Amino acid sequence: MLHIAYKEFCSFFQSSTGALILSIYMGFNGVILWVLDGPFNLLDSGYAQLDGLFMLSPWLFLLLIPGIGMKMVAEEKRSGTLEWLLTKPLTEWDIVLGKWLAGLSLIRLALVPTAVYVITVQQMGNPIGNIDLGSTAGSYLGLLLLGASYLSVSIFISSLTDNAIVALVMSSMICLFMYTGFDQIADMMPVNNHGLFWRQLGISEHYSSISRGVVDSRDIIYFLCLCGIFLAASVTALKRRNWS
Repeated sequence: MLHIAYKEFCSFFQSSTGALILSIYMGFNGVILWVLDGPFNLLDSGYAQLDGLFMLSPWLFLLLIPGIGMKMVAEEKRSGTLEWLLTKPLTEWDIVLGKWLAGLSLIRLALVPTAVYVITVQQMGNPIGNIDLGSTAGSYLGLLLLGASYLSVSIFISSLTDNAIVALVMSSMICLFMYTGFDQIADMMPVNNHGLFWRQLGISEHYSSISRGVVDSRDIIYFLCLCGIFLAASVTALKRRNWS
């Protein structure tokens, strides 16, 4: 599994995928958070906080993370290397988890440069250092869990098709629904527990909770279960292909 993860991670930078993902993420963050006027601009917020980064990133991830996952299985199927992998002493779980860990490592790498934003905002505070580091750490944890969930969805869709573009579009649509769709359903419900039920099925509710610095075990369990469900579905899809 770790060998698969290492090989997959290296492949991101043997092609243009890794550099492109990192460049787009940092480029859009730099322009939208620091240059353009709008709700995400950190300089206009008036507070020593990184809310703009954590509000913007889930939307950027809707395209970038499916871009990471779209070829992970689909390309293996198209080129015929998936069958070769399955002849090795590897289980379907080894393949799926290895690819998921590789993608997760790339997401973590993309977040590392944003530490500069933390230092900058910390120095801009009045007094200097006036930033809620606990809430910021919680927000980073929430963003990583959200990215892991998007990635598990993307790997699942990639395991269903050998067309990377189809995987990209479908993954983005499903992730968008998981992030905002249940909130839209909840808004159409009467003001009672039914609306709350639907809202808690969506990613946004749990991500927002963690981003406030409230690290609730229920939110962590939600994200872990979401990842587990889609990774298990990916394994099932590979097994069905192998049986057929």
